[in-house]
Amino acid sequence: MACVGHIQQGLWRHPRDTSTNYASLRHWTSLARTLERGLFDGLFLADVLGIYDVFGGSPDAALREAVQVPLLDPALLVPAMAAVTEHLGFGITCNLAYETPYLFARRMSTLDHLTQGRIGWNIVTGYLDSAARAMGLAQQMAHDDRYDLADEYMDLAYALWEGSWSEDARARGAAAGHYADPARVRAVRHHGAQYRIDAVHLCEPSPQRTPLLFQAGASARGQRFAARHAECVFVNGGARPAVAKLVAGLRTQAERPLKVLVGATLVVGRTEAEARNKLEDYRRHASVEGALAHASASLGIDFARFGMDEPIETAPTQAIQSNVEAMKRAAGPVFTKRRLIDQFILGSRQPPIVGSAEQVADALMGWVAEADVDGFNLSRTVLPEGLEDVVAMVVPLLQERGAFKTAYAPGTLRDKLFGAGPRLAAPHPAVGHRFL
Repeated sequence: MACVGHIQQGLWRHPRDTSTNYASLRHWTSLARTLERGLFDGLFLADVLGIYDVFGGSPDAALREAVQVPLLDPALLVPAMAAVTEHLGFGITCNLAYETPYLFARRMSTLDHLTQGRIGWNIVTGYLDSAARAMGLAQQMAHDDRYDLADEYMDLAYALWEGSWSEDARARGAAAGHYADPARVRAVRHHGAQYRIDAVHLCEPSPQRTPLLFQAGASARGQRFAARHAECVFVNGGARPAVAKLVAGLRTQAERPLKVLVGATLVVGRTEAEARNKLEDYRRHASVEGALAHASASLGIDFARFGMDEPIETAPTQAIQSNVEAMKRAAGPVFTKRRLIDQFILGSRQPPIVGSAEQVADALMGWVAEADVDGFNLSRTVLPEGLEDVVAMVVPLLQERGAFKTAYAPGTLRDKLFGAGPRLAAPHPAVGHRFL
């Protein structure tokens, strides 16, 4: 995330962490080079549009602890990182609830052109009332209504990316001494429940046309949305059998190739003892207050109102519903703030995988074998050393075991992950909009 503190709250205070350089292009270009050296498929950039002000009814804790604030626009970081890499992909998060489809479609086509087809979009509908207020609204839409809006938004975006310009518009124009053949370019006319548009897409077809599509909804409605639209789906960690059941359900609903990535936090050492010592070193800088501020906003519960051992009754919220359910499962039958804080190993609810490179590799391969996941979305710890440790110690071991690539495949980000060409293929709904 283009901020100081992302998921592992407080670790920006560690003397070796460089996250406070987040506003420097060199910070991001150096990170991109490190990831490409480690043959990472991509850098995923999360984003939010509001401030975390649920804890104590105030943004004070988020501001004190740098909980995803201050925060830069992730899209503006990508061209600089693309310029110093050749293969690394970039997934950027954009909340479609507050973006005009026409302008957003142009921005993503621009990034796809400038990266030569290395851009992806993490589709989100938001979960912060503070974001709605920042956009001039009293509150955000109801959870399921946001997904209804998103379905229409996606159809309009597909029409712009896939249906406004034919693939051969430029070639046919050149044959007649023009740049593009007007007969091979058409306006998108959409009059729906939420959006009305009558316009030609401003960009000619980019390498992927539609960016690689990511999504992380784990509620029932979110899973239906992911099954229809997403190519890559993020899932939270937890008990492997439960994750395996979720993955199987997603694959069944999608009825097409799907890459499932599980969130993971790695603390790696040359030995298990070194990794455990590193974990304890990191823990001394983790922030409980920051973690509570983050959890309060993402769960829709003001934990400042409860005593340490006071039972917390959860009610329906417009926040991340799957996170509420996961928290209740982890906390047991009696959910209290103390139980929640016990989960904050490194300033987040995500327990880290800790051990030697061999132990970490075993754990990752175990996830693939037992939960049928395709890969991992690694949450940063102390930056950059946490990722440098993965590149230096874990990647070579996985390569020796035949579990990780030794070179990048050619082509776009979609090519690299699916090996079936740069464009979406049937039965994905975007294909029905394509101007052939």
